[in-house]
Amino acid sequence: MKAAIFCRVSTDNQEKEGTSLQTQLENCLAYCQQKGYEAAYRFSEPYSGLSLERPELDRLRELVRNDVIDIIVCYSLDRLSRDPVHGVIITQELDKHDVALEAVTETIDSTEVGKLITYIRGFASKLEAEKIRERTMRGRKARAQQGRVPVGGYSKLYGYDYIKVSEANGGRRVLNENEAQWVRQMFDWLVNDGMSCRAIAVKLNSLQIPTKHGNCWSRKVVHQILSNVAYTGVTIYHHQGEPVELSNITPPIVDRTLFGLAQQQLRTNFEKAKRNMRRQYLLHGHIRCRQCGRPYSTHITNQRTKHKTYKYRRYICCRNVRAPDGFQVNRCYNKGWAADKLEALVWTQIERILADPKLIIAEIEKKQRRVGDISHLQTEVRQIERRLKAIDREQTQLLQWAIKGFPEDMVEMENRKLNSKRESFKAQKAELEHKVKASQEAAISLPKLEHFVELVREKLSALDFETKRVALDMLDIKVWIDGCNVEVTGVIPISDYAIVSPQSD
Repeated sequence: MKAAIFCRVSTDNQEKEGTSLQTQLENCLAYCQQKGYEAAYRFSEPYSGLSLERPELDRLRELVRNDVIDIIVCYSLDRLSRDPVHGVIITQELDKHDVALEAVTETIDSTEVGKLITYIRGFASKLEAEKIRERTMRGRKARAQQGRVPVGGYSKLYGYDYIKVSEANGGRRVLNENEAQWVRQMFDWLVNDGMSCRAIAVKLNSLQIPTKHGNCWSRKVVHQILSNVAYTGVTIYHHQGEPVELSNITPPIVDRTLFGLAQQQLRTNFEKAKRNMRRQYLLHGHIRCRQCGRPYSTHITNQRTKHKTYKYRRYICCRNVRAPDGFQVNRCYNKGWAADKLEALVWTQIERILADPKLIIAEIEKKQRRVGDISHLQTEVRQIERRLKAIDREQTQLLQWAIKGFPEDMVEMENRKLNSKRESFKAQKAELEHKVKASQEAAISLPKLEHFVELVREKLSALDFETKRVALDMLDIKVWIDGCNVEVTGVIPISDYAIVSPQSD
């Protein structure tokens, strides 16, 4: 069986009680070897278990949805999630794709009662996590009031090392000169050379300059550094939304004048990028990769001849990039397209739709028939929500029965009935919410769409770039690339005109 190992800690320096990332991985690998599983994938992340939006967890769930793995192995259940609601979401997703879940330190009971008890244990785990979080916040506030840097993200800043609170004169940052010199260089490239954040990231990667955590440099990370006032020696700690300035604990790397010029240049670069993007790339923000699901990005390709260099605009999958030496990237190999060719191909189909009044009117009339009084739908949604809360109360009471020694078969039977009701109500609620959303969106967009289509159809052959971009937004155009195949979808049935090209460039 093909297994994926998942390890998690709340902080990247957690090394106690056998829950460090390395310890978890070693135990999971030994477990897979004992069971005869193939440990084909490994995921580790320092992230709070109370969040469902986690990078490594997202990658794991993508494998599940693509039916790539047979089993997930973790050190304990709370490593996967500390929130019982999130736990239910994940386990239902695993059941749907026939993916098993096993833990090294505990047996996961798959019976209905076992699931209920697991849910309650998860709820208790969440309460404990909330207590830990509350104690942590108190500790951070106390350190901030003493003029020391709170631990966590505040202490991990590129360009500095952190002196632990337990050491002499602790709770402060000191310069890491090897990193600080590159911070100064980034500000110099931005202010004096006018380089963009993306260009600076490419430059750092080409020079093989390591980041704080050994990853690739990205535009986002560079922007965070260039816009962080801490590099001027000012440290702001936010405690429950209240900013607290900490004095004399972060030495400056750049002066405030240079920092101010940098913020001005960032704004200039942003406005320039917006102008260039609108002028050059008609389909920017509307293209997605059918193979990996990611958006396509814009790219300039240089082709050199003996006497001249030609620049070509292209669209490529954002994951179709080569990583610098020493870095690993899950690369997508979906084909790229010349911008001129793809834009002409797609816009031809859009024109066919906009020039066909019968098709547009028929679709608008169909949507208008669906738009009616949605108050009764919303009332039904509220009624189902009340029923779901009643089921929660009944299952809590059912657990009390089990604790008091009621016959196990009776508890299991009642629990199965409640779970069946819950799934039925949830399905009804999802369907009703979908109808409400569709009705609301149709009611808002239809009048605008009718008016817009009428105006555009009269001067379809002479539309400027900006009007075309508005048309793409109004019609909610999505262009899906799958190698040589290009599919266009939108508000009106553009999928009937799906493009199948004989070849891409």
